[in-house]
Amino acid sequence: MKLNLKRPLAFFDLEATGVNVGADRIVEIAILKAMPDGTELVKTWRVNPEMPIPLQTSLIHGIYDEDIANEPTFKDLAIEIAEFLDESDLAGYNSNKFDIPMLLEEFLRADVNFDMNGRKFVDVQNIFHQMEQRTLKAAYKFYCNEDLINAHAAEADVIATYKVLLGQLDMYADKEFENKQGIKSKPVVNDVEALHVFTNINKPVDFAGRLVYNDKDEVCFNFGKHKGKTTEQVFSVEPSYYAWMKNGDFPLYTKKKLDEEWAKFNAKKNENRAPRPQNSAPANKPQFNKPKPQEKPAQPLNTDMLEQLKMKFGK
Repeated sequence: MKLNLKRPLAFFDLEATGVNVGADRIVEIAILKAMPDGTELVKTWRVNPEMPIPLQTSLIHGIYDEDIANEPTFKDLAIEIAEFLDESDLAGYNSNKFDIPMLLEEFLRADVNFDMNGRKFVDVQNIFHQMEQRTLKAAYKFYCNEDLINAHAAEADVIATYKVLLGQLDMYADKEFENKQGIKSKPVVNDVEALHVFTNINKPVDFAGRLVYNDKDEVCFNFGKHKGKTTEQVFSVEPSYYAWMKNGDFPLYTKKKLDEEWAKFNAKKNENRAPRPQNSAPANKPQFNKPKPQEKPAQPLNTDMLEQLKMKFGK
């Protein structure tokens, strides 16, 4: 089956030093770029993370410190990767929670403005978990009837993810799905925008899940004591919460989106503030015009005044 694409859809997978989006670094990135004409472009980069890879992580993806010691850093590769992704929509397996947030962190560290506005993002895992709830290896076996060889190698995983989505489109082409609200639909269709809606279950704002959209498309906090409250509600009663998050151990992209919400809040607050009239007295305070002291007319010199001047100056 050929994907019905209006613009490129870039499937990508990351291997990293760990799973902490804010602290860990990418060691490998593979991208399969599916083009509207049916052609496919695949690129893979090894990356020097500029930090040690924990042994337990290396045992999973098979990449050790010595394997990437002479590879370029992400900052060296950032522009090339951003240009390859270009105007593409994004797709991956668990990409909304891990791959996209980590990629955005790396772009921000490299001072590369990778604009997410207008992009669609399809998380193949969310289709799978909502319809079957399995792992990538099981998904590959289930949808493609093949065994996934060399799992946890970025290129093998990203090719498998691509094939799984094609298998899902075949299997669920006419299958009905009922959500938690009892609404029935047939959401798995060959359309990136529809898949974007279906796979973005929690409507994330920052991809790390700290900020999400509610049913009214308002930005809300999704953790801690203010979970479920809009940013405007929280900033109105506890503006210091913004400073706490800015100084906290949150991903850079979360802080970037938080800055945008803080700016919107302050702009709205300034709009609602009534302008003070220029050069006017405060309301309810009467004005009093103090009378100017009357100036006495100059008196002509007389004999007494001359005598006083002689006494004062000794003349």
